[in-house]
Amino acid sequence: MGKLKHMPERTNLPLPERVVSMSNTVARASQGLGLVEKRIIALGLAKTDSVPMSDLIRANKEGWKVRFSAAEYAESYDLSLDAAYVQMQEAGEQFLKKTIRRVDIDRKGQLIVHRYNWLTGTTYHHGEGWVEIRFSFEVAPHLLGLRGKFTSYKLKQASALRSVYSWRLFECLQSWKSTGKWMVSVGDFARTMEAPPSCLSDFGQLKRRVIEPALKELREKDNMEIDLALVKAGRKVTNLVFTFRTNPQGALPL
Repeated sequence: MGKLKHMPERTNLPLPERVVSMSNTVARASQGLGLVEKRIIALGLAKTDSVPMSDLIRANKEGWKVRFSAAEYAESYDLSLDAAYVQMQEAGEQFLKKTIRRVDIDRKGQLIVHRYNWLTGTTYHHGEGWVEIRFSFEVAPHLLGLRGKFTSYKLKQASALRSVYSWRLFECLQSWKSTGKWMVSVGDFARTMEAPPSCLSDFGQLKRRVIEPALKELREKDNMEIDLALVKAGRKVTNLVFTFRTNPQGALPL
């Protein structure tokens, strides 16, 4: 296996205007990321927008690496430079523990759990203020050269979000954009959002701590009209049905 290659930037678009893409499988999976880690992954994917095919082929075999500066991070997420330094440094120390978790069901109804790392390594240069992240070859087919069943959005559509629950709900909804509807069991929703354990057994907590704040932020900041219907079996909420669309009149100034 050869030395990992830096992914070239073949577009002059500002980072907020670049596209973040991933397979629907990853968009709907448990991603294992906090807000800062999510920001770093998204920025890394935005910097791989418009990648030449030759580099895609190599990345799918070996993985690839991306470098960005604290200034780029700060500008993309409307943060001070000092805050960018702190977040980038702290996230780098936790990343190797972060895994994507997706679940399949075999013909006998048995669960098959897949886990793979987002990154194989990170480098933070204190003196020059940049981070290098190295994506694993296992995750590459879900992030590069996607041709069908994938989720994409401009970085600026998520960069203003201040909750990882809002971001994850946004991605899940985007993965169902063609239908404008997402129906999911309460348990699967809580696991996908990686809600606190107490929310798995208490829908009231899930609603207060995850659902309502995420809906509020997406309605206010991301130009979306979202309705939520609850499906019940008796008194118990069993499923959530989100119907959504982008507000054609645009978001109100914040």
